[in-house]
Amino acid sequence: MLITAKSWRWAPLKNVSFAILMLQICVIFGQQKVIVIDPGHGGKDTGAIGKNGIKEKEVVLKVAHQILFLNNALFDNRSDIYLSRYGDTLISLKDRNRLANTLKADLFISLHCNASTTSSKGMDVYIHNATNADQMDIKKSIVLGLSILEESTLKLGFKKWRIQFANFQVLRENIKFRPAILIEIGFVTNADEADYFLKPKNIRAMALAILMGLYNYLDN
Repeated sequence: MLITAKSWRWAPLKNVSFAILMLQICVIFGQQKVIVIDPGHGGKDTGAIGKNGIKEKEVVLKVAHQILFLNNALFDNRSDIYLSRYGDTLISLKDRNRLANTLKADLFISLHCNASTTSSKGMDVYIHNATNADQMDIKKSIVLGLSILEESTLKLGFKKWRIQFANFQVLRENIKFRPAILIEIGFVTNADEADYFLKPKNIRAMALAILMGLYNYLDN
């Protein structure tokens, strides 16, 4: 079965297992950048749960879908953007990374929400902390993270934290091949930020800020 990069995400494959899909798909690319947006958690793994009952897995999936929509509506699909999950399913970390490798992705961006027992708020970005990875991709990851962080915090008014380093699996396995970042888009345990993500217009604003930060990075 041959599916182009443009048609894959719209094909009627909802009932095909992720593993079979990975083995059967052959993707034809043009000159566009290929970007994987990875909405964290899913299925039985809710991620963090906010004070108003909002679930991390739902927030990041909504933001990811808005990134897809805005890339089409405002940027005429300037990049080929794929999601690691399109619905409320739990995809293993290994398969999220396999997807990026199969697509030969140029960038990998994982979306998460933060949680705290205090009143912490704001956004931060994680980069892989290994010293044996490609140093150029680490530097590019930092620039990508800063671009998205600057765009999001300046335009949306979120508190800006900083670029942090961690050994998360999705970062560790991607940094060998491409710039990769993990964004904590806000604290669902903070009442104000949890309420912010209840409004569709704010979900779209967050998605647009991330997309603008991404394209600012690609344009430089």
